[in-house]
Amino acid sequence: MNSLVVALIVFVCVFGCGLLGLGLRSFLPDHHLSEDSTAIVKLGAGLMATLAALVLGLLIASAKVAFDRLNEEFTQTAATVVMIDRTLADYGPEAKEARELLRRTYASAVDQFYSEGGAGKAKVDALEGLERMVQLQQKLRELAPRNDMQRMVQSEALARSHDLADARWILFRPGEGAIPTPFLAVLVLWLGILFAGFGLVSVNYRTAFVTLFVCALSASGAIFLIEDIAHPLEGLMQISRTPARIALSHLGQ
Repeated sequence: MNSLVVALIVFVCVFGCGLLGLGLRSFLPDHHLSEDSTAIVKLGAGLMATLAALVLGLLIASAKVAFDRLNEEFTQTAATVVMIDRTLADYGPEAKEARELLRRTYASAVDQFYSEGGAGKAKVDALEGLERMVQLQQKLRELAPRNDMQRMVQSEALARSHDLADARWILFRPGEGAIPTPFLAVLVLWLGILFAGFGLVSVNYRTAFVTLFVCALSASGAIFLIEDIAHPLEGLMQISRTPARIALSHLGQ
């Protein structure tokens, strides 16, 4: 589901619970709104707020770590491709076809990675990309080294190609939300109870309305941030293309 849609659903649910709490206040008997009763509500709201804040903070940190790891993998993949190309250049002109195949394979992978449809299309094309990697490795095995130096270069290129094949499965893994649906439902339930409690103990309706709106917007914004980071090919925060562009500009030289 789109990150913005998820955030909007969370906002509607949370803000709606806050308005529900405001509405219930006018229907409850006075003894339910006494100082002792509101103190208990505030105490419970404080506990829920602490739990929700901890969970949201941990989720944001976890999503950021995953984003940085994927970005690092993409950068490392670009470096590996360049190293394979330079290794094949040291092999000699006999490796020209392998170098051209490497460039086509990597260029195709980058196009798939950033194509319209993002991770969904990448998931579909992952097997096709793997077949190209197999062809590249087969081309490397077909090289006939004439001396020890070429044999060493061939072995090094094959070893790096295996690393490159592993990286493809990491980069093209299915793009799933950072928050599992049951977990998100529980988190929204916590926030809903929390905002209902806020509305229940509020006195000034206008001030409470604005405060609940801003807080609900902040909470849904945090959910949006988590979900957006979890989709680095489709959201506002995407993995930089610069390493791929630099790598492609160096291939074949």
